[in-house]
Amino acid sequence: MAAPAHSAPAQFLREPELRRGLELLYFGHSYLNRSIDQDLATQGLGRAHHRALYFISRKPDLTVSELLSLLAITKQSLGRVLNELTDRGLVENRPGDRDRRQRLLRLTESGRKLESELFEQARLKISEAYSSAGPAAVAGFWAVLEGLIPEPGRPQVEALRR
Repeated sequence: MAAPAHSAPAQFLREPELRRGLELLYFGHSYLNRSIDQDLATQGLGRAHHRALYFISRKPDLTVSELLSLLAITKQSLGRVLNELTDRGLVENRPGDRDRRQRLLRLTESGRKLESELFEQARLKISEAYSSAGPAAVAGFWAVLEGLIPEPGRPQVEALRR
């Protein structure tokens, strides 16, 4: 299925076009997450659990403070999420090598399996949308999303690529 041939008007910074972009971002994100939310709900988990699993999978031995910074949630909320994931055998934590007070997070085999299943659902939807839009559109989309990240936050995002 080919993407509709919408092109941004010359004055793409006008309010109607900005509102349209915001709506597409909102609804695209919402539809992408719905099927994942259903799978999470059957296990009594939510989006915060999913985001924690995702980022821990991207960077094994992520510290609790790094995860706190990535998720931008309260320490109390993160504690609740990590306790649930640990109690369910999805995440393990161990003391840091140099600083024993530091907690390093890693997915267990069960955690890797669950995160992989959840990612696969998103991968299929994103791959289909990318294929339909084409490489130039994907590059433009990435540029817009990167532009939404404030300069001080970009190194944190870039570190996930390494």
